[in-house]
Amino acid sequence: MKAMIFESFGQEPTISDVPDPVPSPDGVVIEVIATGLCRSDWHGWRGHDTDIRLPHVPGHEFAGVVAATGSQVTRFRPGDRVTVPFIAACGRCAECHAGHQQVCEQQFQPGFTHWGSFAEFVAIDRADLNLVSLPDELDDATAASLGCRFATSFRAVVDQGRVRGGEWVAVHGAGGVGLSAIMIAAALGAKVVAVDVTDSKLALARAMGAAETVNSRKATSVVDAVRELTGGGAHVSIDALGHPETCFNSIGNLRRRGRHVQVGLMLGDHSRPQIPMDRVIAHELEIYGSHGMQSWRYDAMLGMIMSGRLQPQRLIGETLSLANAIPALMNMDRQAPDGIAIIDPKRS
Repeated sequence: MKAMIFESFGQEPTISDVPDPVPSPDGVVIEVIATGLCRSDWHGWRGHDTDIRLPHVPGHEFAGVVAATGSQVTRFRPGDRVTVPFIAACGRCAECHAGHQQVCEQQFQPGFTHWGSFAEFVAIDRADLNLVSLPDELDDATAASLGCRFATSFRAVVDQGRVRGGEWVAVHGAGGVGLSAIMIAAALGAKVVAVDVTDSKLALARAMGAAETVNSRKATSVVDAVRELTGGGAHVSIDALGHPETCFNSIGNLRRRGRHVQVGLMLGDHSRPQIPMDRVIAHELEIYGSHGMQSWRYDAMLGMIMSGRLQPQRLIGETLSLANAIPALMNMDRQAPDGIAIIDPKRS
């Protein structure tokens, strides 16, 4: 099969022919129809994820068709349209038994612990537990965009942030994660303040439901600007980028007893950000992480999508070939795509 592969961290990937995967007894092989290009893939390519073993094929959010199944698979068969959460669970540990598969103690992640979806085919183990069936009405590009950014944002806003109608929600970063969080929070009836460094992304944020925007390069203080717009601070604030500055601002712009949700990855030099712990204590702030979403929670998200309350297809940006995705991946820290870029592995 054709795949994007890199031999060392930070080195330009190549498009190469590699062996086709075969299913494990409890797994499947999926023909990749569409796969998203995410900042997490850039982190992996840079070597910030210690689970990656070289050579490596990245890619962790995708949709496709089951091409082959192992002998123990009972819920899926060839021809089924599916997607997979980017955290795949074991089904046996205490967290899985409690329904928290997104923090499975023996999790695996296509594109990180295993070869991923920047290829024509990808193998997924424990298929009966981890695969999600796709509605016929949901197109492949939109389905692929759900696997990381949109699903993670859904859990961050709905489950971790517990956003309610009428609350103020600040979202720091208007990339794929941030725009998803804005759309979801607005659909729940919240009033959203979007924060970003570019006016073009803030315009997209308004189109997705943001009531107010702050350009962090133009504001003297992001914290003061958000607190003024919200009449005392956000009830919920989400760092959708993953940077010491956005993390600090997100916590700082909360009102008393507010809730901060960290979604943007904090890896490498950013893994130990400064936190205003004095304010956390004095104002009884709550700090949560959010990392993926369980496969069983997809029904709630898909229900809102199929009803029209959520329209993730509006977040889809450009479609790339595997070759064109190489420079886009390498430049994600300097020039992130507007919206969610989708890779078509068969596109020339």
